[in-house]
Amino acid sequence: MSNSKALVVGVYVKSSKGEESSGKKEIELSACAKKLNEKSNGELLKAINSAYCDKLSAGKARLLYGVKDVENYGAIAVTALDSSKWDRLDGLNTENESVRIAASSGVKALQSLKINDIYVDDLGSAKAAAEGSILANFKFQPYKSKKSELPNIHAVEKNDEWNKGAIFANAQNFCKTLMDTPANLMTPTIFCETVKEKFAGLANVNIQVHDTEWIKKEKMGLFLSVTSGSSEPPKFLEITYTGDSSSSQDVIALVGKGITFDSGGISLKPSSKMDQMRGDMGGAANVVSTIWALASLKVPVNVKGFTPLCENMPGNRATKPGDVIFGRNGKSVCIDNTDAEGRLILADALSYASDFKPRFILDIATLTGAARVALGDCVTAIFSNSDPLWESIQAAGSETGDRVWRMPLYTHYSNQMTEHDAYDLNNLGKGKGGGSCTAAAFLREFVPKNLSWLHADIAGVMCETSDQSYVGNGAAMTGRPVRTLIEFVIRESKK
Repeated sequence: MSNSKALVVGVYVKSSKGEESSGKKEIELSACAKKLNEKSNGELLKAINSAYCDKLSAGKARLLYGVKDVENYGAIAVTALDSSKWDRLDGLNTENESVRIAASSGVKALQSLKINDIYVDDLGSAKAAAEGSILANFKFQPYKSKKSELPNIHAVEKNDEWNKGAIFANAQNFCKTLMDTPANLMTPTIFCETVKEKFAGLANVNIQVHDTEWIKKEKMGLFLSVTSGSSEPPKFLEITYTGDSSSSQDVIALVGKGITFDSGGISLKPSSKMDQMRGDMGGAANVVSTIWALASLKVPVNVKGFTPLCENMPGNRATKPGDVIFGRNGKSVCIDNTDAEGRLILADALSYASDFKPRFILDIATLTGAARVALGDCVTAIFSNSDPLWESIQAAGSETGDRVWRMPLYTHYSNQMTEHDAYDLNNLGKGKGGGSCTAAAFLREFVPKNLSWLHADIAGVMCETSDQSYVGNGAAMTGRPVRTLIEFVIRESKK
């Protein structure tokens, strides 16, 4: 890699005043680019105009070389921004999303040049620029014998908003790393060790790793039924972040599904794409990454994270379809399908989390393929018994660009899970379709009725998705929607 530095600057391409009908365009520099242009005595704008950057569409970049008097940058990526502020139909802060896309476009254009350091214009939103550029610069390659060298990302003018965006992006990259690591190298034990290492040095954090004996003592029969076919011991990870010890507010509880590999158990999955089930602990990865970000940002909020971790494997001790198991809350469950296992470990975790009388619980899981069928790969499915919490997480998703959509929690779905003569619940809905809805209805049976609760089904956004160009290159797992969770908890901390 050469010893050099490069620059990403933003421009708005607009119709010339008074000549809208002619199609003639003109360039408007971003605020940061204007400062650089003044320092260069107009050389930057002259070079931009000479390169026909008025032909750029939003989110596209063009490279310039040898621009005079622009602080010795070997190359400059000029990236086009969208001047719109809000898209009502998409429910999206398009101004910030445009910045993420533009920043990522500029960084990607420069990566092939073997640059040491890339300096990024704030493009009108330093936080969004940091997110877009750092996410785009991520590459999952720990097991490559010859790794690609990636540039260092810097702000042209670093400030608190840039630093905040960097933490949001690094949290998502950590989440991606956890999810993409092969299952033999990310067992429940290794997951806990990795988290401990990541949190080392952060203040006001306590981490407890509970073993099989503790799980048995807590009578988490559903959790134990899932892990019974695997030789890997299960773990129950409990993280406490006390960001505001003086607060009288109840703690916020986050619960994440942590199946470190899901074969389906005796109800074996098809072999096609089974390798992706290394990422079936995406809920747990989102929870720990969210709490890491909150602690790094020193957000004044008290949060507890609960992640049951195990493998779901066939074996001579594995749970059989038709077995009846008792959950921590005493309810009996018929395991009709061992591949509907995520809801089982979440059920016992929700019961345990409820004992702390939290302000609310949010659980998150790569739970059902039905969520992807219903909503595709661009949005997380949300189920909630609280309108204010739904509105808060919806606003958070609109702000971060990682959106959510509310799904129904009708009694109709609960009836499909509970109306049985021989046992309290079935782990698979008896009706046709609505698999994500019946899964949420199952979980609802393990949350006290007076407790506010959200369930996030992230199966649709777990793997490479088509709606966000800045989520990185080379990683099959996305780490979504961790930035929305961070933003959501920050918003709730102010209430």
